[in-house]
Formats: sequence, C-alpha cells, structure tokens
Amino acid sequence: MKKRFASLWFPHLKTDWLTVCKPHLQNIPFVLSIAAQGRLIVSGSNLLAEQVGVHSGMAIADARAFIPSLKIINEQAGLAEKLLHSIAEWCIRYTPQVALDTPDGIILDISGCAHLWGGEAAYLTSIVSKFRQHGYEVRMGIADTIGAAWAVAHFGHEDIIINEQAQSETLLPLSPAALRLEDVQLKRLQSLGLRSIGSFSKMPRSVLRRRFGDSLLLRLDQAMGLEDEFVISIKPILPYEERLPCLEPICTANGIELALEDLLNKLCKRLSGEGKGLRAAELNCHRVDGKIETITIETNRATAQVKHILQLFVLKIPQIEPALGIELFTLGVSKVETADPVQENLWNNRIGLKNPTVTELLDRLKSRDANCEISRYVPSAHYWPERSMKIATKMDEVAAVDWQTARPRPTRLLKIPERIIVTAPIPDYPPILFRYKGDTYTIRKADGPERIEREWWIDPGEHRDYYAVEDLQGRRFWLYRAGHYDGQADQWFIHGFFA
Repeated sequence: MKKRFASLWFPHLKTDWLTVCKPHLQNIPFVLSIAAQGRLIVSGSNLLAEQVGVHSGMAIADARAFIPSLKIINEQAGLAEKLLHSIAEWCIRYTPQVALDTPDGIILDISGCAHLWGGEAAYLTSIVSKFRQHGYEVRMGIADTIGAAWAVAHFGHEDIIINEQAQSETLLPLSPAALRLEDVQLKRLQSLGLRSIGSFSKMPRSVLRRRFGDSLLLRLDQAMGLEDEFVISIKPILPYEERLPCLEPICTANGIELALEDLLNKLCKRLSGEGKGLRAAELNCHRVDGKIETITIETNRATAQVKHILQLFVLKIPQIEPALGIELFTLGVSKVETADPVQENLWNNRIGLKNPTVTELLDRLKSRDANCEISRYVPSAHYWPERSMKIATKMDEVAAVDWQTARPRPTRLLKIPERIIVTAPIPDYPPILFRYKGDTYTIRKADGPERIEREWWIDPGEHRDYYAVEDLQGRRFWLYRAGHYDGQADQWFIHGFFA
C-alpha cells in the first residue's frame, strides 16, 4: 500500500481554544503569557494581536507598547499538550494512526483511509471544515512523506494535496524552515543567501554535511522520500481491529447493535481464518461532539462465535450515551488466543467445561454484573493447603498435577485460618469440643491426626496436625493444631468446612 500522510497545523491553537471557551474575547486583541528568566513572555497571541505585530517570544512590556489596551491572560501549565492530545483523539475517526507534532500540530497516516470519504480532496475538506466550524484556524497538507506534508501545511499558501510527481516541484521554492531545521542551521543558510530549498538541494552532499551537519541531509531526504519516517501513534494499533464510519450519526441502541454485528462479522472472519479467538475486546463509539464512549467484554475461552460475542456486547449497550450521535465505531481485540476448531468436535458429546455453552453462560453472567467474579481453580504442586490450588488463567487450562485424593479435603477452605478454643483430653488426641465465633461445638467423630510439614524452602514455621471432625448435628470441620502440644489453648485453628 502506498503511504500517504497529512499534517495539520493550528497557528493559534491556544488562543482559538480560549476564544471558543470565552466568546467575548473574539473581538479583543489578547495574548497568553508565561514567566521566563524573571520576566513575562508572550506564549501565544490571537489573530488581532498578531496583525498589529505582537508575536510569541516577545516580552509583555514590548507587546503593550504595540497595544496599550492588550489583554493579558496567564497560560495554564501544559495547555498546548492537553489540547493537542484531545484533538489527536478526535482525529482517530479519520485514521487509526495519529501522532502529536508539538507544539501546535498533528500528523496523520492516512494510507488507505481517504477513499472512505470519496478521495483525498473530500477527506481534506471534511477535516478542515470540521475544525473551522468549531472555531479553530487550521492548515492542512497531504503528501507521500511526513516532511512534505508538514512543509506545505506550514509554508504553503493554501491547503495542498501533493501528488508524487509534483513533490519536488512543490518543495523547492519553499523556505529552508519548511524542512524543520534548527535555528542555528537556518541562520547559517540565510547568511549564505540560501533562501529556498532549491538553492541548496542540488549541492554536493559532502559540502552540505561539512557546513550544516547530518541533520540537514536527513530532513531533506525525509521530505523527498529518500529516508523513511514513521508516525508514532498516540494509541497502539491493535493487530485485530475493524472500523465502521457512519454516513449519518447513530443515536439508537438498535443502530449500535447493527453496527456492532457488522464489525464482528468482519473481525471474527479474520480470527477464524487464522485459527484464533478473542478473549477480550473493546468497542469505541466516537460521538459527534468529540467524546468517546467505550464498552469492553471478556470471555473465559477463546472464541470467534459472532452470536455469542454479540450477546455479551448487547448486555452493555445501555451503558452507551450516544448524545447527538455516533459517527465512527472501532472494534479492537486486546487479547487473542489460539482457538480449538469447533467443527472437529461437532459430533462429540461434550460435557462439563468442554461444552462451549457452559463458558458462554459464564461470559453472560459476568457481562450482566461488572462486580461478578467467576474463577476456576486447578491443583498446584504443593502440600501446604493454602498453596495446593491456584486460579486457572483460562477455563480449559490443564493442570500439571492431579487433585490430592489420598486424604479428605474440605470443599470450602478459609483463606486465612481462624483461631478457636479447644478442649482435648491428652496430647495427640482429637478435641472433644471447640468454640468458634461464640458457639460451642461438641465433637462425636474425629479422624486424624494428619501431619503436614511446612515448606521450609518457601517460609519457616511450625508443622500442622490436622483433624477432620464431626459435631452432634453432623456438621464437619477441618481443624489443626500448630506445632507440638505445649498445653496452650490458642494453638488450635479452624481451616475449612466439609459439605
């Protein structure tokens, strides 16, 4: 695919934003100020102040000499970065690859995107008109390279689309500053009378390198397409992602569901073709007002079944607030795993965890309640009870060891054993009664002791002597004494309950 890039430049980014927020400033010359080296400096000026001669970098005292009634506004810390990041997120509706071009620009990788708007001319018009409608002055350029797009956006006379054949022809008459050079290099070029890119672009490279360093040649090559330059997107590009622009904003739950089904059909077709399934996915709904509504789902097993995944998302559609409408949907998969081909087991009588309907039910239960936690436990290679099991990372995980069945184990194990008061006749005999949470339990049957040594290579401590006991009402408990008997009643603990 042929690479195409777009550069957006906002000459009055910060002051345009203030004018949008405070419309009464529209007809007033004003500047933003910051403190630097013990004095106030102009960090941004609106168009009215700029037309009189006030510009960024000028001292506030000098600016007041031009306009005595000049309004001064203290700039918020990090304002430009916040505005650019917000604009970049909004531009994701036009392309998934958007990068910041500080302090006042955005770079878009528009490869393969413009045709969705009817071509690059319509694409450029759509973006520029949207910003100007919102009150932002913007210049835009489109070219085969980032450098060329940036050059025409900042130094062209109008919004320009450069074709491959006209790239050199368009760049050569421009100022050397269009190559994004350092101030030292620009002053040196100016002192030598080199006032356009064409005046030095054909000079021997050895001469240019000796006089101006490698950075000038790098910028020249990047602009001309002889050196690669890449967009570092504000959001990582997911390998499995689908986008759906809308001709008209969507405001209804039914419309969102139809859009989601269309995206899932495309996405799951790709996943199935590669023998994969999703475990986690995210739907981003880009609203007309610039805000993004997001819902996420997770599955217990890798799946590419459209019907099942759609049901999970449908449960969360009521969480989406479309406001004036949604103009772009993006569906991305953040976690992918290899999926078992369902057709191979179509005729098998699968039960338990091998039945896909079980995991589909668990997925739906979890989607209905965000606080619902469903876990499956598998045995772990430890004798110490607290470490003898672990939470499975996926529903069909195969354990490395089998469950221990040589001695009885409780169906419910306390996370932290709780102290109890026990009456026992003589050492190493099972208790005859115990008190737990204010109640007294008389024991009629007991089995034990079963000694479990502490895993000394993990942590030090005493061994435990466990007893499985049953009280007069038939309730069964798992008790233990910590260490050897020393006549103390506080050595005993309750650790679990049998069914």
